[in-house]
Amino acid sequence: MEWLIQILNSVQYGLLLFLVASGLSLIFGIMGVINLAHGSFYMIGAYLGFTLAQWTGSLWIALPLGIVLAAALGLLLEWTLISKLYRRDHLYQVLLTFGLILVFEELRSVLVGDDVHGVAIPSILAASLPLTDTLSYPVYRLFISAVCLALAGLMYVVLQTTRLGANIRACASNPEMAQSLGLDIRWIHALVFAAGVALAAFAGMIAAPVSSVFPGMGNQVLIICFVVVVIGGIGSLKGALVAALLIGFVDTFGKVLFPEFAGVAVYLLMAVVLLFRPSGLFGRT
Repeated sequence: MEWLIQILNSVQYGLLLFLVASGLSLIFGIMGVINLAHGSFYMIGAYLGFTLAQWTGSLWIALPLGIVLAAALGLLLEWTLISKLYRRDHLYQVLLTFGLILVFEELRSVLVGDDVHGVAIPSILAASLPLTDTLSYPVYRLFISAVCLALAGLMYVVLQTTRLGANIRACASNPEMAQSLGLDIRWIHALVFAAGVALAAFAGMIAAPVSSVFPGMGNQVLIICFVVVVIGGIGSLKGALVAALLIGFVDTFGKVLFPEFAGVAVYLLMAVVLLFRPSGLFGRT
């Protein structure tokens, strides 16, 4: 049963990574923007969850409020900053989004402080599911996995079966042709960026009760999310899902079986994948 717990932990960690990395993959794959500040949106979500849960007394109220605020932040940043860089070299995008990391970290320090905070798990999800007489598994972790799977399915349906999804895919494959056919690329880019920010922030909000809320948490998740995107293939949601689950298993079981090499196991996986599939598992060749 201990192996079952590790498998469940691997799936939950992988699905949470997918939720963050999917936004990063969409932003880069559709908009062509290298967003180094994506991890900061995960951190902002965690701090929003902590702050709003304190103000409202309920994480259930904090979640929708946090999503709306994160999406609004994404729209504001796209309109004021990101939209100015579409036709510029990627170096400008890297410099701008790296600067945003510094700004967000300083604002976090000024507004909330540098202490580590905890977020209470909602009482309805605070129980554990008994597996044996001595082992159990937290219901909240199962909730995280279920929510991430539901959002993955929703993203697939939107992108593959709706008119909006067709427009987004058209802008990703040939933006000039899409614009000549009358699509408002500026609006689609703003929508995609806001959705990516909201996904990262939502991941931070639901992860806060199990990982705590602390300074620098966005930088940690940013690195591993770039690994997910590279392994899965840039712009591929399917690739991001498969890569995130692979990383979840490699990281979790690496810490159990080979703790001295756990820190490099994920990067070895990336190296092996790139050796045989330079464009990633599901990237365009």
